[in-house]
Parts: sequence; structure tokens; C-alpha cells
Amino acid sequence: MNEKVEKAKDHFAKLVEEQLERVERMKKGADWTDYSKLKPIIIGLVGGDGIGPFITKHAQAILEFLLKDEVDSGAVEFRVIEGLTIENRAKVMKAIPDDVLVEIKKCHVLLKGPTTTPRKGDKWPNIESANVTMRRELDLFANVRPVKVPELGIDWMFFRENTEGAYVLGSRGINISEDLSIDFKVITKQGSDRIIRLAFDYAAKNNINRVSVVTKANVVKATDGRFLAMAEEIAKEYPQVKWDDWYIDIATAKLIDPARQSDFKVFVAPNLYGDIITDEAAQIQGGVGTAGSANIGKKYSMFEAIHGSAPRMVEEGRAQFADPSSIIKAAALLLNHIGFVDKAKQLEMALDICATYEKKVVLTGRDTGATGEEYAKYIMDTLQDPELKNKFEKLSKI
Repeated sequence: MNEKVEKAKDHFAKLVEEQLERVERMKKGADWTDYSKLKPIIIGLVGGDGIGPFITKHAQAILEFLLKDEVDSGAVEFRVIEGLTIENRAKVMKAIPDDVLVEIKKCHVLLKGPTTTPRKGDKWPNIESANVTMRRELDLFANVRPVKVPELGIDWMFFRENTEGAYVLGSRGINISEDLSIDFKVITKQGSDRIIRLAFDYAAKNNINRVSVVTKANVVKATDGRFLAMAEEIAKEYPQVKWDDWYIDIATAKLIDPARQSDFKVFVAPNLYGDIITDEAAQIQGGVGTAGSANIGKKYSMFEAIHGSAPRMVEEGRAQFADPSSIIKAAALLLNHIGFVDKAKQLEMALDICATYEKKVVLTGRDTGATGEEYAKYIMDTLQDPELKNKFEKLSKI
């Protein structure tokens, strides 16, 4: 018994030391990247696993189409980064192989396809999620996801903390004995401050008068309690923004309550709860395949599809029919982030026209529908329409 306790104490002590060091790094901070001063802006393209390389290729084609002049002038450069596959990661037993991480850090922003995370019972070793590792290594502390369903009055923006909470030590739990397992959750003052402040700042700058903070602070009192207490303090600095707090269980229920949906505006939550409500919100929008995701840090940012790698589609020879909508929406978020706001709006309008209004090219995930390449071409053809804005405004009012 004593030997097991001592082993657990040593394990926990090491985790505490690592997290205290992380806190000190956050205290030192870093300046935000000014993309207007970069030439070229280097956009890394990471295919990932399963259908990832297929859908990423289609998003790349659209980005290259939109940024042709910038590429020709040397203002933008694309780099394809290979090696972030489950086979390669398992081979070196690392969530991100060292050589891949080096190449990633040479880029300013990344567009990334889905990556497979090993789970118990599959054929892969127990290595950490590539996403979790990338968020930690690049300090991508904010996961930002917009969800819009105009006919339901839904216009939501989610700010999910990315680098701590229940996931940061997700693979560092300990099996004390054959009867007892313990995992760890981490919340820091600095980590909470920057994500909550980002949400309130977004609301204030966009004249949005509501921020909803999601925790389970009534039960998880130390970590969630700290997050909620930080929100209460930061809210005092934004008197023009009303705020409320919700427990994760009731928040998930109210997201599907027609009487309350249009009341919500901006959400901010720790990692696990943010993961839950953003996937639920994406499903309300039309499924996780319809939503893109931004992972924002001060130095680096990464944009990705929020669905999985769908290995079965590859195994069944259907990868070419995978829906690239999610990663194309992520590409629009990327464009906006690096300063190409007008091009981002054009892409968003084209996506809405193609997916919601015209639907001239339909994806089914099988040979009964279009391929991802055909769908990407449909979007690029729509982007070339000189009446794009007028068409969008007309169709969106019908």
C-alpha cells in the first residue's frame, strides 16, 4: 500500500512542477503576431489522417485560388507539411514527431485536417492526441467556433479554453492499483484570465450584450470554481456587457430549447465543457461537418475541421466523397485572422450559397453524390460570380 501511495505522490509532484513552470511561462507572456508586418505570411497545410489529406487538398485549392495574387507577389507562401499521421506518430511514440513540429513552427498559421487519437481497444499505442499536444506546444489557448442558424435566430460564438482543464493531462493519469485510477484537471488564473477576457473583449467590440460562462462549479469547486471566480472579476471591467453563468448539464439542455436559443450570444468555457457544447451547437447547425474551428494563440494559430478522420470511409474507398465543408469554413476563419477579411466574407457567402441555398452540387459521402473535388470546384465557380454579394443577399432573404 505504502509503495503505491509513494509512487502516486511522486507522479503528482512531477505534474505539479510542470504546471507551475507553465504558469511562469504564461506570466512572461508574448506579443500578438502582427500579420500586416509579415512577408511572406507562411500558411502550413497539414493533411492528417483518414479523409484529412483529401479534404485539406480541396481547401488548399480554394485558398490558392483566392490568394493567387498574394502568392505571386510573395506576400503569402504555402507549405505542405507531411508526417503528422497516426502511423508515423505511433512509430516514434510521440503525438507530434520532432521533425514535424520543427516544420510546423516555421509557419505562422496552419490549416489542419483531422488526426486520429488512439483509444483503448484499437491497434494504436497510447499516445496523446496530436491536437492536445499542438495546442500546448504552440500555446493555442483559444478555440473559437461560430455557429449560425438564421431561421432559428441562432448567432453564437464559442470561446473554449484549449490548453488546460480536463484534457491537458488526459494521458497523464495514474492507475494506482487494479481497483483505482485517477486523472487530473488543471485550471490556472492566467489560463482562465486570457480566454475569459478574449470572450468579453469580443462581445464588447461587436456590441454584443451577453456572455455566458459554462462550468460545473457547484460540484467541481477548486478548478471550475476558480474559472467562475475569474469571470466574475473580469466582468467588472466590461460593465457594458451583461453576463450569466450556467452549469454544463443545464447549458446543454437549453441549447436545444427553442424558447431560449436566440437569447444566447457568446459562450466561454473550460476545455471539456467547451468541447461538449460546441459539438452540440454544430449538430444544431447541421452536423460537425458543417463547422470550422479556429485555435488562436498570440504567436501561432491553427484552423481545422472539427470532425474525425473517418477511417472507415478510406477503408471502403469513399474518401474522395468526403465533405470538405468543415475545413473550408476553417479556411475562411484563417483568411479573416491573417487580415484578408473581404476574401473571408466572399468564401463564407459562397459556402452559404452552395450548401444552403442553391445546392447544385450535393454531397452524400458516397458515389450517389458529388466528390469533394467537384464540390470545391462548385465553390470556386461561385466565387468567380461578379454578382456574388447580390446573389447572397437575395437568396438569404427568401
